[in-house]
Formats: sequence, C-alpha cells, structure tokens
Amino acid sequence: MNYLKRFILPFLLFIIALLMISLGPDHELVPNEMHSAIQVIATILLIAGITWALIATIRIVKNRILSRHDISVSDNLRIRKLYTQYNILEKILVFVIIVIALSITLMQFEGMRSVGISLFASAGLAGLIIGLAAQKALGTILAGIQIAITQPIRLDDVVIVENEWGWIEEINLTYVVVRIWDKRRLVLPTTYFMERPFQNWTRTSADILGTIFIYTDYTIPINAVREELTRLLRDNKYWDGKVNVLQVTDAREHTLELRALISAASSPDAWELRVFLREKLIEFIQEKYPHCLPKTRVAMEADPAMKA
Repeated sequence: MNYLKRFILPFLLFIIALLMISLGPDHELVPNEMHSAIQVIATILLIAGITWALIATIRIVKNRILSRHDISVSDNLRIRKLYTQYNILEKILVFVIIVIALSITLMQFEGMRSVGISLFASAGLAGLIIGLAAQKALGTILAGIQIAITQPIRLDDVVIVENEWGWIEEINLTYVVVRIWDKRRLVLPTTYFMERPFQNWTRTSADILGTIFIYTDYTIPINAVREELTRLLRDNKYWDGKVNVLQVTDAREHTLELRALISAASSPDAWELRVFLREKLIEFIQEKYPHCLPKTRVAMEADPAMKA
C-alpha cells in the first residue's frame, strides 16, 4: 500500500497533462492565444510526473532488494557492501534524472533557450570560470562514485578519522557522515577518504584484537595473573574464544608492564571486554597481592660516623 501511494501524485500529473494536451488549438474551451502556454504547462507536468515515477521506482526497487538482507547481524560485511553500493547508486541515478528533467524543462521556454545559447557562444571566459569553480564539486561527486566502486569504506564500518573513533553512518555523493562514539556527527567530503589516510577497523572483517596494560611491582606472580585472565575471559560473553595472551612487555625502573592481548567479534565488544578486564585484574591484584602494586623503594644506609 505504501508503494502505491508513491505513484498516486505522478499518476494524477499524467492525467492532468494528457487532458491539457488534448485541448487542441481549435478547442472551444481554450482561446487560441492561451494554447501555447497550456501546452508548455502540460509538458512540464508530464516531465514532472515521469521524473517522480522514475525516482519512486528506483527507491522501491532498492528497498525491496535491501529488505531481504538484515544489516543488524554480527557478520554483516557482505550486507554492508550491498547497502553501500545500492544507496550510492540510488543517489547517482536520482541526481542524473533530476538534471535531465530540469534541462528538458528549461528547453520548453524559448527565452531561456536563447539566453543559454548566447551565454555559451559569447562568454567563453565566464564558462571557464564556472568550470573552475565547479571543479571541486565535480571532484567530490567523482569521489563518491569511486567509493561506491572500490569501497574503501562501507556503511557501519568502524573508522578512526581526525583522531575520532566512530561508525560510517551515511555515504552520499559529496559527503560522508561519521557517527562518533559520543553521538556527535563528523561530516567529511568524499574526497577526504580518497586523498587522506584513515583507519578502517572493519575493512575485511569485524573481529579485532584489544590490549590491556597493567603496571605492577617486580614481585608479581605472572602465572597467577595469567590464570585469572583466563578465568575472566571464560565467563565473559564479549570474548570470541580466539586470543588470550598475557605477556611482560617491558621492565621499567620501578614497575613491570603486563600486556593482556584478547580478541572480540567487533570493536564495541572489544571495548567492553577491555574495560571489564582492566577493572577486574586491578581488583584481583589489590585483593590477592596488594604488596605487588607499584611502589617506590628507598634504600637508607647508616652514617659511618654515627657507628664510630
């Protein structure tokens, strides 16, 4: 029913346009001097109806195809590719249809057509200036088409741009919207993703490794911490069961650096897992080995003069 509603207005425009076209120059209801204006209006209505119907058809076909694929599933890499391609393709087709419709509409006015011809014929410099001014806009449109083909980013990809961590929320012909983790929106031109480096955490898969650093005293029993890490991971729903490593990655002047390396199915899961493990490992050391918390040692020696 919703699909039918989209065609009601185009259908009405078709009917009105056909009725107006049927009013010929000899029709008794239309004076001859008004016939040309009526024919132009009818043509414009017909163009508007066809344009509307084409755009509605494109959107209906896209929605019907995408409705068969659920983007909310965890392993949605192929689906996100489809969503990205179809959304950008829809915007390109709608843009081309509107430009063609406007061009045909303007050609119905003799005055506008002659003005346009004279401008193109005699104002080469103005055309050059307009071309230079439109160069950047055309570049962003071409970048949008290139993103649809090569797909360095896709909808719902996890990226780091401008030192901000977030998800690709929208991909348009000329700009991309990144939803930052704190619900802000970062709007970037499509050329940004073709000209500047950025991090894409879900380029080939959604799974990701996470790290937790803990600093302790040299007296910490490493195996006990390693066993506690394994126990915490075994009971955690965010761990995907693939990576579980605890290593001493540095020995500093006063502390040992312990690095826990874990894996998760997605970056949000990895974040939840990291903050959970960091908290629980610190609590474990505080309760079981409080003497192994970082400390500074001071060695005091007796003065030889005092001994004498």
